[in-house]
Amino acid sequence: MNKLILVKYASEIFLKGLNRNTFEKKLRNNISRKLKGLNFEIIMDQGRHFIKVDEIEEGIKRIRNVFGVSEVCLVTKVNRDLDVIRNEAVKCIADVDCKTFKVITNRANKTFPLNSIDTSRDVGGFILHNSHKELSVDVKNPECAIHIEIREHAYIWSSKDKIKGVGGLPYGINGSTMLMLSGGIDSPVAGYLMARRGVALNCVYYHSHPYTSERAKDKVKELAKILARYTEEVNLYIVPFTEIQMSIIEKCREDELTIIMRRFMMRIACTLSEKLGIDSISTGESIGQVASQTMDGLIVSTDCADRPVFRPLIAMDKEDIMNIAREIDTYETSILPYEDCCTIFVPKHPKTHPKVDKMRKSEEVLDIASLVNFAIENMEVIKLR
Repeated sequence: MNKLILVKYASEIFLKGLNRNTFEKKLRNNISRKLKGLNFEIIMDQGRHFIKVDEIEEGIKRIRNVFGVSEVCLVTKVNRDLDVIRNEAVKCIADVDCKTFKVITNRANKTFPLNSIDTSRDVGGFILHNSHKELSVDVKNPECAIHIEIREHAYIWSSKDKIKGVGGLPYGINGSTMLMLSGGIDSPVAGYLMARRGVALNCVYYHSHPYTSERAKDKVKELAKILARYTEEVNLYIVPFTEIQMSIIEKCREDELTIIMRRFMMRIACTLSEKLGIDSISTGESIGQVASQTMDGLIVSTDCADRPVFRPLIAMDKEDIMNIAREIDTYETSILPYEDCCTIFVPKHPKTHPKVDKMRKSEEVLDIASLVNFAIENMEVIKLR
C-alpha cells in the first residue's frame, strides 16, 4: 500500500473531443513543471492521473494551484482485491470524525467481479460490522463519503481527503496576452482570470518616476510575483511613462488627460505585443467603474488597439472583484497606499463621453510614434518566478 495524489481535471477538459489528448498533455507538462525540485512520478491508470511524490503536503499545495486541476485527493493504492479494499476502507473511515457515511464506487475495470453499486453495498456493510465507531449509512447527506476507484489497482480515500483546485484550463493552451498591470485591485484579478482560461500571461506596468515612488513599483512586482504562483513565471515590462504624461499635460486639454493617457497605454501594450509575438491585450476595466471606463471611454481607448482587447471584469461588481482578489492573495498587496501613474495626474473633471474623432484630433499635437518608441526602448524587463 502507498499514498498517492489523485489529480482530477476540470470537467471542461473531458468535453474537448479529439482535442482532449492535447489538453491532457499540456496539463501533465504544467504539473511536472510545478513539481520541479521534488522527487515525483506521474502514474497513469486507465485514464486517471496519480502523482507519487516524497513530500506529499508540498505536492498537494503545488498541484492544487495548477490551472485545469479541479480537485486533488490523497488516496491509498491497494491491490484490486475485495478483501483488501474492505479492510482499507475500515482504516480510512477510522481517521475521520463522523457518525454517518456512504460508499461511492467507480468500477472502471470491468473484470472486477462486483459492479459499482454492489461493491459500495458490500464495503459499506463491512464497515458497519467491523468499525469500532458507532456509524450509520446516510446516502443523501452523509458526514463522510468513502470513495473507491477500481482500475488496474484500487484507490481508496475519504471526502475529507479532497482539496479543491483552481480549475480552468491548462495554462498556455489558449494563446497569450499582455496584461496592463497596475497596483490596484482589479488588474491582478483580470490577469488571474485570463490565465485560468489557459492564456499565457505577460504584464506591462507604466511607471512615472519621480511622481510615483519605487514602493509603487515594488508593489506591482509583488503582484506579478503572486500571479506567478499560478503561472510559474511572469515577464513584467516596466515602461517609463513620465515623458508621455508631461507631453499630454503640456499640449492637451486637462479634461482629456486620462483618456489620452489610456490611449497611449494601449498603443504601448500593442507595440510591445507585436515585438514579442503576444496575441492580445487584457485590462482590469469594469464598465462604469471610473470616468475612463464609460462605454465611450472604452471605445476610444480600444480604437488604438491592433489586436483583441479582453476585459474579463467588464460586468463584475467591485465586491465580486475584491472577493476574488482575497481568494488569490492579491488583495492585501493591492490596497497598500502607493499610488500608480493613473492616480497621480487625475483631472478635476475628466471627460466621461469622449469621441474617437475628437480624441484623434486632440492627439495631433503630440509626436505619438516618438513617445511610444522612447518608452519601449527604455523599459525594464523583470522575470518573476
